[in-house]
Amino acid sequence: MPQTLGTLDRRTSADDVYEFLFNQINSLQLLPGTRISEVEIAERFDVSRQPVREAFIRLANRGLLLVRPQRATVVRRFSNEAIMRARFIRTAIECEVLRRACRTPLNKKLKTRLNRCIEAQKKAVQDDDIDRFHKLDYDFHKLLCAAANSDFVFEAIVENKAQVDRICILSLAQPAAMDELVDDHIKIVEAVFDQDEDAVVKAITLHLSRLDDVIAGIRKSHADFFEN
Repeated sequence: MPQTLGTLDRRTSADDVYEFLFNQINSLQLLPGTRISEVEIAERFDVSRQPVREAFIRLANRGLLLVRPQRATVVRRFSNEAIMRARFIRTAIECEVLRRACRTPLNKKLKTRLNRCIEAQKKAVQDDDIDRFHKLDYDFHKLLCAAANSDFVFEAIVENKAQVDRICILSLAQPAAMDELVDDHIKIVEAVFDQDEDAVVKAITLHLSRLDDVIAGIRKSHADFFEN
């Protein structure tokens, strides 16, 4: 799981449980609707139930778990409302971040890191490594925040990205999906390097809209993944 600005330097048992479950849910190793047991997770990590409960609450706050008193805790199904809200917020944030990036002179080191990230994404596509590509996607958007001197906003992007990450994983399994996203990333970087605000806003808007057809398709093929 990508580290956010809110991550504490001193890790706790709750952090370990949270990160494990976040990755399991995010990678669809735990599918929407799957029941998970507080007792079983505590036994697996050899901890008391308190840190597990804390991790469950954090995941629930991110919309990834549905914690129901006196009933089984389940991996939350996809919510159309949550997805649309998260995407609206993320689009607004990233458009502003990229406008700022276009107005901010980039140093040579940051340009090199962005180019290397793109090359690593191309390699992940060649290797058909979805997990690697997914992690590089986080790195890419974090670097864009750095390019805008707006590292502080990456945590907000991560929080909203969590609502659609599982759908992103499903979309990356489709033919040419990763190639398409890499092309988007290349256009975004080129626009930032050229300091072209109109081009960069157009590129990021298209990039974030690519899930529209994917969501519609998954809703048809996996209706049980959705809350309504």
